[in-house]
Amino acid sequence: MKRGIAILGSTGSIGTQALEVIRSHPELFEVEVLSAHNNVELLIRQAFEFVPNTIVISNEAHYDQLVNAVSHLPVKVYCGIEAIEQVVAMESIQMVLTAMVGFAGLKPTIAAIDAGKAIALANKETMVVAGSLIMELAKEKNVPIIPVDSEHSAIFQCLVGEVASSVEKIVLTASGGPFIDADPGTLADVKPEQALNHPNWCMGPKISIDSATMMNKGLEVIEAKWLFGLKPGQIDVVVHPESIIHSMVAFRDGSMKAQMGQPDMRLPIQYALAFPERIGSDFPRMDFTKYPNLSFRVPDYKIFRNLAISFRSLEKGGNWPCLMNAANEIAVEAFLEEKTGFLAIPDIIESTLERSSFVAHPDLDDLVESDRQAREIAKQII
Repeated sequence: MKRGIAILGSTGSIGTQALEVIRSHPELFEVEVLSAHNNVELLIRQAFEFVPNTIVISNEAHYDQLVNAVSHLPVKVYCGIEAIEQVVAMESIQMVLTAMVGFAGLKPTIAAIDAGKAIALANKETMVVAGSLIMELAKEKNVPIIPVDSEHSAIFQCLVGEVASSVEKIVLTASGGPFIDADPGTLADVKPEQALNHPNWCMGPKISIDSATMMNKGLEVIEAKWLFGLKPGQIDVVVHPESIIHSMVAFRDGSMKAQMGQPDMRLPIQYALAFPERIGSDFPRMDFTKYPNLSFRVPDYKIFRNLAISFRSLEKGGNWPCLMNAANEIAVEAFLEEKTGFLAIPDIIESTLERSSFVAHPDLDDLVESDRQAREIAKQII
């Protein structure tokens, strides 16, 4: 049988590449649900090509345009974030790819797990904000969570067949983004177009800025703690500018596994969609002669303060990662709109954490309120 797939965030970078994978394997996958927030034109084109059971536009302002455009297709059309939470429970869905950006992906992911759907997780903020709640629910519902981020996919692949207790630590690799070799004195004048110009990966604007500030790696550190049941001291970060080794696992006996490959997000996406099978592809193959030297260095936590803030948030626990994530989303949005500077992003996050209420053992309502509070405070700071 074909595996029915729901893609939440089908018009983003991960969503469009997932559809490339599905397009190459129509015998294995069936698109059941597509969702988007604003890019209604691309969602319409995707609907005509894949003719899913259901499409959802979360921004209700685009609903009429979407309905009129696909009126002759045998598809159901809904709008609003609540609709996404409802459609992921459809019986024809076996796996939900959560590729929505930011905090918005939390409730749909919870709804999918609650409905017993396998999760291909590309929304790291879900784990950052509510990792404890997510993993407890996944265990209760016996739902697998297969990471899509290249780093977590690498760790996941290295751990297949291994005993969890044999892990000494994991090492997340970071490209370092566009400013890894920049003169620190020039960072105050960085413009959005410079920060969006990632040297290795093609990503959406929010994740590209997070990569430039290394907040993306900080979020991955917190996500890894929950995905793999680790303590903060078991997680290291190393800068690896070539982005060939996607991450590594060190074991108790002193051995180490690394997962390697071209910096191509279709690889971890396909691995997640097909798991536990490893299916063929026509993706470019690795040519080691083009990479005679692979380099590694310790990240500069003074320059890339967001990485240090993330480790502090992980150690503090409670609702701090949620507060940090919310403040970062607001700060990144302000930077992209040129309302604040590049180096102001960590300042905004730290000030928000200082002014926000700490909750040691938050439930979902606490996290929703923490997210709201942090966004308001961050906006006031800006």
